[in-house]
Amino acid sequence: MGERVTVLTVGGMTCAACVGRVEKRLGRLDGVSASVNLATGKARVRHPATLPVGDLVATVEAAGFTAQPPEPVRESARPVGEEPAGAARNRLLLTALLSLPVLVLSMVPAWQFRNWQWLCFTLTAPVAVWGALPFHRRAARGLRHGAATMDTLVSLGVAASFAWSAYALFLSGGTAHIYLEAAVGVPLFVLAGRWLEAGARRETGSALRSLAGLVGKDVSVRVPADGAEDGDTVERRIPVSRLRVGDLFLVRPGERVATDGTVTEGNSALDLSLVTGESRPVEVGPGSAVVGGAVNSGGLLEVRAAAVGADTRLARITRLVEEAQTGKTRVQRLADTVAGVFVPAVLAVSVTVLGFWLGAGADPQAAVTAAVAVLVVACPCALGLATPTALLAATGRGAQLGILVSGPRALERLRRIDTLVLDKTGTLTTGRMSVVAVTARAAKDAASAAPAARAAKDGAPAAPTAPGLPEDEAVRLAAAVEHGSEHPLARAVTAYAAARREALGDRRPLPAARDFTATAGHGVTGEADGRMVAVGRPGEPSELPVPLGDAVRTAETAGHTAVLVTVDGAPEAVIAVGDTLRPDCYRAVDHLRRLGLRPVLATGDRAATARAVAGHLGITEIHAGALPEEKAALVTTLKEHGGRVAVVGDGVNDAAALARADLGIAMGSGTDAAIGAADVTLMRADLQAIPDAVRLARRTLGTIRANLVWAFGYNLVTVPLAAVGRLDPMIAAAAMSASSLLVVGNSLRLRAWRPGGRATGKPRPAPLAAADEPRASSALSRDTA
Repeated sequence: MGERVTVLTVGGMTCAACVGRVEKRLGRLDGVSASVNLATGKARVRHPATLPVGDLVATVEAAGFTAQPPEPVRESARPVGEEPAGAARNRLLLTALLSLPVLVLSMVPAWQFRNWQWLCFTLTAPVAVWGALPFHRRAARGLRHGAATMDTLVSLGVAASFAWSAYALFLSGGTAHIYLEAAVGVPLFVLAGRWLEAGARRETGSALRSLAGLVGKDVSVRVPADGAEDGDTVERRIPVSRLRVGDLFLVRPGERVATDGTVTEGNSALDLSLVTGESRPVEVGPGSAVVGGAVNSGGLLEVRAAAVGADTRLARITRLVEEAQTGKTRVQRLADTVAGVFVPAVLAVSVTVLGFWLGAGADPQAAVTAAVAVLVVACPCALGLATPTALLAATGRGAQLGILVSGPRALERLRRIDTLVLDKTGTLTTGRMSVVAVTARAAKDAASAAPAARAAKDGAPAAPTAPGLPEDEAVRLAAAVEHGSEHPLARAVTAYAAARREALGDRRPLPAARDFTATAGHGVTGEADGRMVAVGRPGEPSELPVPLGDAVRTAETAGHTAVLVTVDGAPEAVIAVGDTLRPDCYRAVDHLRRLGLRPVLATGDRAATARAVAGHLGITEIHAGALPEEKAALVTTLKEHGGRVAVVGDGVNDAAALARADLGIAMGSGTDAAIGAADVTLMRADLQAIPDAVRLARRTLGTIRANLVWAFGYNLVTVPLAAVGRLDPMIAAAAMSASSLLVVGNSLRLRAWRPGGRATGKPRPAPLAAADEPRASSALSRDTA
């Protein structure tokens, strides 16, 4: 029996006590666990696949709330069952219109006139009944299900103030004070606070809606013309939802790319800033991969769709951000636990205060005032909003900067890491490799042909040698098996082979590879043209024929990666592939050191190449020739020695280490296996994103701590003040609303957070020049893994 994850939109939650009740009810179902987010109104439920979603919805509704599967994110989206924004605004305005005269007359004795109390009572009645109706309804719904929430406290406070004022006017003979200002002030301030809070919470989720807004509504496609000859097409405008993999669509200047695909015609520059955070336009042409949501800044492009709907990169980014925003930090779970018992405790305190004051012989109106103030001032809302709003703002801002965090626990670990294991290939290097040299064994055969002929003429027997393959044939067979690999090394070999065939006018297609096998860290094998071909690590140069061994040594000295092509068990050629360091990697590594992180280089490449890269970046700890299992073992060793380890990688060979680390960081340009195993994905091709991610995590956790300190401290101070009669109910209502707004406003500052503190001005070290420490300024090697 498998598991599923369902995200429900929950309506009617107003405080952390509501969150706890929904989680508790869902958790009573067999095999079900739930994480509910107050700020987003979402419940992420993990449940058995055999359990219908309808049962989950029914369970939430049985707890007194509404629920439904979420709809796509929209600007106007609101939790199901909640009052529309326009109706909430109208309720607030009318409540304010009725309340202000009551507040002024109650608090300014000089303006009071004869029988002013009756006018105020007339204005207060609709406020206490209709203005506070949302609180009364939710309080009644909670009581029907045996639960108390923040709305219970507000409803009781308003009802108690209004009932006491009615008693004072009608039954006391004018001897008791009235508290009509509290009866109107409490709903007025709470409605105003929640309206402002809702707007602020919508702001924190604006990044997610921006991502959803990148998806276009329609697209121009090319389809075969009716009754036309083969190859003729016409252009039609269709909804993006009808686009299918393999369809050809057009992207005109200024339009967004409808979905992920590959350019078939045209050249242009794409603005990816809203998708990956990459600020510089990216030039694309035939064969270039493009991302849905990118803006075409130049010419007309024809693109073949490679992924649609939920399979696009933009959809995956949106899912990652949504999942991150539904999680909770450990400290927030503690706050939710406290909030679960908070409201019943406040009710008990309020009753105790009322009984104590009456038992001590105090005036009944003073006792009622203190009890109402306790009800109104208590605020579990701030507890419930402390983490979600900060997380919403931080994950949204991170997505804008090209930093995708899988959840709050990843954010906590990102803040605490002290050791960073860096892969070289595709991480420190650009991953844009090209073949720089090819050495075939046939060259040795040609060079030794003349001596062999002379030896035969002199009567000496010639050593039997099998003829080597020509260079072009060796490259062709290598490209045939590499064609099935997704590794950048394979792409470099196949691109080189295609260019060679075109230059030679060779129209033959690559032979199809059978029995293809890719072994992470070693290479690929397969059968092509009836011959067994292997492309991978060359081993020790001394074990290879002279020209091939020399070619391996030359490649290492030049800082290139050498791969050996073996055909039918015989070494036939060495292909040297070059790569370049990312231009920003030195400053990024230096910045990481300034943040207190210890960089470690772990690469599948040879020691000489690894030393070149490490020397260029100032990294002193190097692990070269590391196979995937050895990288994972290195992570385990570092953790055993007390390190909090993060791994940065991009390939299949990094997946095991990424999964074993305390925190896995994948480059967005890497393989799906690496991204799937990582906790953080960097969508922009900029290593500065790593220190930016660390600083964003530290700022976010600092904001969460400040929010929680305020939320707990506020209640510790104001509840005792209300209990001893030092806090008027109206002032208590204003303070309660202000506490939630302060928490949300503090979180909103993260939306304006900008990367800063980068290492600047420090000179870049000169490239190494020693023979055994090859230069790393331009062509650096590629892992064979």
